[in-house]
Amino acid sequence: MAEKGRKETEGPIEPEGEPEGKSEEKPEEKPEEKPEEKPKEKKVKKVKKKRKGVFAYYKIGEAGLERLRPLCERCGPGYFMADHGDRYTCGHCGFTQYRRSEASK
Repeated sequence: MAEKGRKETEGPIEPEGEPEGKSEEKPEEKPEEKPEEKPKEKKVKKVKKKRKGVFAYYKIGEAGLERLRPLCERCGPGYFMADHGDRYTCGHCGFTQYRRSEASK
């Protein structure tokens, strides 16, 4: 039978989705390579950290307890300031006190 609008003498009907001249060849598939197995490394034991808490704020000496960090000027006794190398900061109110270096004196 002839399709609408086509004559029987035109030849076979080709699918519209594929361009002419291309064949349906699949690209060569490479065999899947297994990832190389790495030798297992021995676990390194972790060093235990120092206990945090009140022990970091005081040092016991011959004369008695010695405070290692300053107290906050705004909050008063009981609020130690955090040591950040070049400054001290209060975690409660945010007050910052900068250390004076010997070069700026």
